[in-house]
Amino acid sequence: MELSKILEMVRNGELTANEAAGKIRLLATTTVERACLDISREARKGVPEIVFAEPKTLEDLIGVSSVLLKETGRAILTRVSERKARGIAKRFTGTTLQYDRRSRVMVLRDGERGQPPKPHGGKVAIFTAGTADAGVAEEARAILAEMGCEAMVFYDVGVAGIHRLFPAVKTSIEEGVAAAIVVAGMEGALASVIGGLVPFPVIGVPASSGYGVGGKGKGALVSMLQSCSPGLVVVNIDNGVGAAVAAAMIAARRA
Repeated sequence: MELSKILEMVRNGELTANEAAGKIRLLATTTVERACLDISREARKGVPEIVFAEPKTLEDLIGVSSVLLKETGRAILTRVSERKARGIAKRFTGTTLQYDRRSRVMVLRDGERGQPPKPHGGKVAIFTAGTADAGVAEEARAILAEMGCEAMVFYDVGVAGIHRLFPAVKTSIEEGVAAAIVVAGMEGALASVIGGLVPFPVIGVPASSGYGVGGKGKGALVSMLQSCSPGLVVVNIDNGVGAAVAAAMIAARRA
């Protein structure tokens, strides 16, 4: 039972306050084999349960998705391989499915109940230093959409050709975005540059697209953490989900 239904029943006199409190406590989690799902997270803090699919078996993902569809009408899976996506699609033939190979995000929906919240008007800009960073940016974009947030994405505007950046920064300021997500590999300099130019918070995402001594995102992570650019905060390497959730919460409050 959804929180809104419980509250409606209290209003109509069908439940006492104590009975409603008991049912709300039951909303907190639902268990499935090897998983304990936080199905009340969206009602509690505006962030849906998001399943990290990469280390899980196909059977685990089918079980978790079944429970989420039943309880919330929507299952959001990240880092889904094409093989697992095909397996999930075969199992949920009567369910609306969305899967994007670049972002590796898969969303299952049970009719109207599974639709994302209506856009609240908040906007987030996403910048990528290079084309190789686009997968993380698309992951962030997908999560922003599932939280009712509009995203503006600017690809391949890194510091190696810094003249490409300024029109994108100008547009993001004119559009009144509430926050920016900057995905950059190599030395991660783009986050610091943008942080010094814009009047809103910047969330840096070090990308694992770099190579050499500081490869796999380590150089970008250290560089972003060492930045003196005010208003820049940093999430872990390739953490498009974490950046998107934080940015969406900022945008929602501003809206």
